[in-house]
Amino acid sequence: MIAHLRAGLVSLVCVLGILAAPAQAADYPNRPVRWLIGFAAGGPVDIVARIMAQWLSDKFGQQFVVENRAGSGGNLAAAAAVNSAPDGYTLLFVAPNNAISASLYKKLPYDFIRDTTPVASIMQLTNMLVVSNAMPVKTVKEFIDYCHANPGKISYASSGNGTSVHMSAELFKAMTKCEMQHVPYRGSAIAFPDIISNKVQLIFDNLPTALEQARGGTVRALGVTSTQRWPTLPDVPAIAETVPGFESIGFYGISAPKDTPPEIVEILNKAVDEALKDPKLVARLGEVGGLPKPMTPAEFGKLVASETEKWRKVVEFAGVSVD
Repeated sequence: MIAHLRAGLVSLVCVLGILAAPAQAADYPNRPVRWLIGFAAGGPVDIVARIMAQWLSDKFGQQFVVENRAGSGGNLAAAAAVNSAPDGYTLLFVAPNNAISASLYKKLPYDFIRDTTPVASIMQLTNMLVVSNAMPVKTVKEFIDYCHANPGKISYASSGNGTSVHMSAELFKAMTKCEMQHVPYRGSAIAFPDIISNKVQLIFDNLPTALEQARGGTVRALGVTSTQRWPTLPDVPAIAETVPGFESIGFYGISAPKDTPPEIVEILNKAVDEALKDPKLVARLGEVGGLPKPMTPAEFGKLVASETEKWRKVVEFAGVSVD
């Protein structure tokens, strides 16, 4: 009798467990959602995150609150997300730094692919090489020649160790034999005053901030890091036109802690896909140079995995590491 009762209780618990996730998802979200961003406010990642967060807030009637946790190349935000409850109320903005950090940092307290759940892809973006107006160069070739003539005398800014901004420059150094010093900042927006004043000479920044500064005439754009000219900037050469094979494309998306219910992941993925069909939102992404790139969670997971492997090779090729 007791054995039958225990068996019945076990079965009941299993049934309740199966029903719990759909029930939890049925009214998701019913309170504010925290969206962790690994970089300072005002930078490219932050700009895109706030555009999407506002759209999601309007759709669901609950605030998607952007929380900036800058530092350690975005790893502080990733660690906080990994250690959060897998209930859909903590999300992480995913960018190339998450793929790069897997090999660049030797002592990470987490495995990004193992410890996160892919949710959705938002868009892809190129980086742009911009230099101080005080630099006597107007093309990528002239810049390379200037570097060769002034080895070790040029400094480049980045939005932090392990970011695509950092690694784009390291890849460029490796492929062109340019000697440049790295000056990391807690976000690219913070770096621009020093670039404008020529304290630091250049940055391979994500397009939104770099494009704004270039259009304003405060810095000079030399090239984009995509293999071909970016569709929205046909007059800006691809660096690959001068350095064959050079490529650094950014991907932006959303992940959640491991074991986040698939029903909640599906709700968020469908919402992002819907957003990327909204002409107003697409236009806003276009203003910062982004190209919408919707994907299923599985497709986004494969992209993160492939980018992780790609950047592992670049890290080894460049011979850089952060401990």
